[in-house]
Amino acid sequence: MGNNELNAKVKALRELQQLIEEATAEADAIKDELKAYMIGAGTDEMTVGLFTLRYKTVASSRFDAVAFKAKYGDLYAQYTKRTETRRFTMA
Repeated sequence: MGNNELNAKVKALRELQQLIEEATAEADAIKDELKAYMIGAGTDEMTVGLFTLRYKTVASSRFDAVAFKAKYGDLYAQYTKRTETRRFTMA
């Protein structure tokens, strides 16, 4: 790939990323409107046409690795393993 082609691809990628960000922001705004409506209506589930909307509380339990490491540092070190990945960034 030549320099001009690389430059064009980077510009195209930047434009697509911007479109994705704008679409995500718009989708999030619509979700927020729907959630606000459901809260106002006092419901956590409703049917709209062919769609069922749910906005429910979900409980979960998560492991607190920071607290565990602070209290049991040696044990934490025994069971941690290093991994490597590659990350693509564009600035």
